[in-house]
Amino acid sequence: MSLSRTARRAAVTAALVSVSTLALPSTAQAAPLPPACQEALLETLDKFPVVDFTVPDKVKNTMMGQVLGLSEAEQAAFTEVACAAWNTWATRNGQAVAADLDTRYRNAAGPVCNKFARSSLATLKKYAPNVPAETRELEKLAKKIWRDSMEKLVAEATNADCRTAYDAVKAGW
Repeated sequence: MSLSRTARRAAVTAALVSVSTLALPSTAQAAPLPPACQEALLETLDKFPVVDFTVPDKVKNTMMGQVLGLSEAEQAAFTEVACAAWNTWATRNGQAVAADLDTRYRNAAGPVCNKFARSSLATLKKYAPNVPAETRELEKLAKKIWRDSMEKLVAEATNADCRTAYDAVKAGW
């Protein structure tokens, strides 16, 4: 599965463990990200080689909007220490997380939005407790982005099944 750099950036931000993608913060006054954070933003998806798991475009775009709206204070969570810890964890655990995501995605019922929502949350709940303590501030930010994104998707979804799926997972992990 080959995703664009934008797609890669959107999902990782939403859920550090969720092989999605992180988007670069775009605030004009934002300081440059530390090197380990640049690596995390650009290379995390490569560390989670999913085959079937898919992030719907509406989810990518919504999460991207949430990331682009981060305040400078929120962006401060992107520290060299936190991102380096994330990179190491993702390298060591990426295969297992990807396999779990793919299995859950294949086994989930319904439309892609439900498959994404259910498999993402279940995998996040399984692996989040094992993410290094140094990443906790990033995790808090990821949880906020996830919650806010799911709330927005619930409000904007035209498909009732998708509204239900996003509503069911909005509380996060």
